[in-house]
Amino acid sequence: MSRLTHYLPIIGWLKTYSRQDFSEDLFAGVITAILLVPQGIAYAILAGLPPELGLYASILPPILYALFGTSRALSVGPVSIAAIMIASALSAPEISALGNPVQSTVILSAEIGLIMLLMALLKMGGLVSFISHPVLTGFTSGASLLIIASQLPQLAGLKTPTCGLNVACYGTYIQGFNAATLGIALAALGVLIVFGKPLITLLKKLGLSVSIVTAISKCAPLLTVVVGTLAVSYFSLQSQQHVAVVGQVPSGFPRLNLDFMRSQQWRLLLPSAAFIALIAYVESVAIAKVTANLRGEKITPNQELIALGAANLAAALSGGMPVAGGFSRTMVNFAAGAKTQMAMLIAAGLLSVAVIFFTPWFANIPKAVLAAIILMAILPLLRLKNILHTWRYDRGDGLAELMTLLGVLVFGIEEGIVLGIILTIASHLRKTGQPHIAVVGRIPDTEQFRNIKRHHVETWPHLLFIRIDESIMFSNIDYIENYLTTELAQQPETKHVVLIFTSVSDIDASALEALEHINHALQKAGKTLNIAEAKGPVMDKLKKTDFIEQLKPGKVFFRNVDAIKALAE
Repeated sequence: MSRLTHYLPIIGWLKTYSRQDFSEDLFAGVITAILLVPQGIAYAILAGLPPELGLYASILPPILYALFGTSRALSVGPVSIAAIMIASALSAPEISALGNPVQSTVILSAEIGLIMLLMALLKMGGLVSFISHPVLTGFTSGASLLIIASQLPQLAGLKTPTCGLNVACYGTYIQGFNAATLGIALAALGVLIVFGKPLITLLKKLGLSVSIVTAISKCAPLLTVVVGTLAVSYFSLQSQQHVAVVGQVPSGFPRLNLDFMRSQQWRLLLPSAAFIALIAYVESVAIAKVTANLRGEKITPNQELIALGAANLAAALSGGMPVAGGFSRTMVNFAAGAKTQMAMLIAAGLLSVAVIFFTPWFANIPKAVLAAIILMAILPLLRLKNILHTWRYDRGDGLAELMTLLGVLVFGIEEGIVLGIILTIASHLRKTGQPHIAVVGRIPDTEQFRNIKRHHVETWPHLLFIRIDESIMFSNIDYIENYLTTELAQQPETKHVVLIFTSVSDIDASALEALEHINHALQKAGKTLNIAEAKGPVMDKLKKTDFIEQLKPGKVFFRNVDAIKALAE
């Protein structure tokens, strides 16, 4: 049973499930379902797909995640970042030439699911740590700007521009806006903005509970869809004012099938699927950890790979687009009081009812309203100020974040991510290749040793204490040797060099060989090399060699003060 609970976490929380939990999950599920309908349609259109693919991806995949996932609040379904990556993959010349974007999308879902399950089999749950937060933030901000740029024409009823670099052409292009479409979009934006912080602040002042405030404020997307649809239908805006609408959405569930298995597009889509799988997993786990930390719960990254992989395979089986954990939906689900994944099961059930009985009502939903919903959902992901904050703290990370954003905008989504990862690795190698090294002395009347450039310390003319704040590797041993040579040139009276290994966790073979050469050079110059405060694992490795014997008459000291007692005289 314990092993079964490990792979099916739903069993664990069902054991202690109560009526009170269900009442709170029911409320949260209804609120999340209200958000699922417009977002599912909007993100499918953002990806350049028929709207039903977003709805199908919001039914069966959340159910599979509820069975296998370890987060009790994560809302799995279509997400904006994945949608723009899908659109990028489908627009590639070799993919668009094949036609049938629906089949390509279903194949992407299947490939993403299989890639995630393979990663889980290889115990690659820790892969989430290999994309730094600055790179992920830069990518998210860059993708958000792409999404905003793609939705602005929808707000004004403009077609895709074909002006290229002709600036004068854009003046004529902008003048071709549709007044009715722009009016609907501005009204929708106004409602969404008012239902945000202004209404939340007002409702809180009235003393309403957090769950009620969340429920009211998060009804805004559905309200704008309903009002916009009624306006289009009543005033015949589609036929008379040429307002773009969603169009007919098939009723009922799709037929579950494996027809996509026989397609020839798998190889062409595989690189894009790998990138989407990586980003979907990293972002989903990051969101899941946020809500888990707020409640003192625990996320199991490798199990999340299984859950997300199963959810994407379910999307492929039911003809849906790829899925991941959505930030806005998850936070709505959490704020509405969801206790377990039962809330998402309820939301999926309600959406199933909508797909069966109410899809004819979706035909006249204005695309401008959906564009407004996307813009309001994506704005919190746009973190341009964060680049300045990161730059001030660490220029290497700040540069990686900025170049990832620019790479996404200039070269493309996959290229931007790769550029950010390369810069992060380069920054890490630079830091390890030039570790912090300090000449230290003793704070008077203590056993504390500190940097002579930062503190008033006691030093000795014939003793040189050097603290190395990094493992000693082939990549930094030359830098360490040059530093030591420079310090000895400045302090020619030195007779004993003491290397403090407090922060040294490892010494590789190349570094050990270089230390032996340094030791021989010092001995020829009539000086000794000594070691102090080395960690146990480092000493274990050194004892397997004859390095400690080679040090003589140099010694290994347990404490820095022991070195002073032995060498200061």
